[in-house]
Amino acid sequence: MAIRVVRKKGDEVLYKPCKPVKDFDNKLHILLDDMYETMKKYDGVGLAAPQVGILKRAVVIDVGGGKVELINPEIIEESGEQTGSEGCLSVPGVYGEVTRPNDVTVKAQDRNGKWFKMTGEELLARAICHETEHLEGKLFLDRVIKFIE
Repeated sequence: MAIRVVRKKGDEVLYKPCKPVKDFDNKLHILLDDMYETMKKYDGVGLAAPQVGILKRAVVIDVGGGKVELINPEIIEESGEQTGSEGCLSVPGVYGEVTRPNDVTVKAQDRNGKWFKMTGEELLARAICHETEHLEGKLFLDRVIKFIE
């Protein structure tokens, strides 16, 4: 495993939509492992592939309940509402209040290509929404209600 360079705001790769993952091979497994290690090194709770310069639909998340890998994720259900602080490894030192669904259900594939569904609430729901938006070329800054100093 290796620590990857986290792309920062202004890097054009962060603003491009990602392509679906088609090959569930060792190259993907290495990417996911590297992303997780990189996320942990920088004290993040989520990291999307474009944040390490790869335009593929892959996300890793760990909000304290263990590693979650979402390949080709699609949010299929949302409910409730929460407003809270968010930051981003690609926008270091910037935090803002963002409103997100309180509960989300996502359909995704695992690292071997098997489809599954999972539901996240509160922080996990926030992380799923935040990271899947990266796959569309969007940063949380577009959703900030109020910046936190």
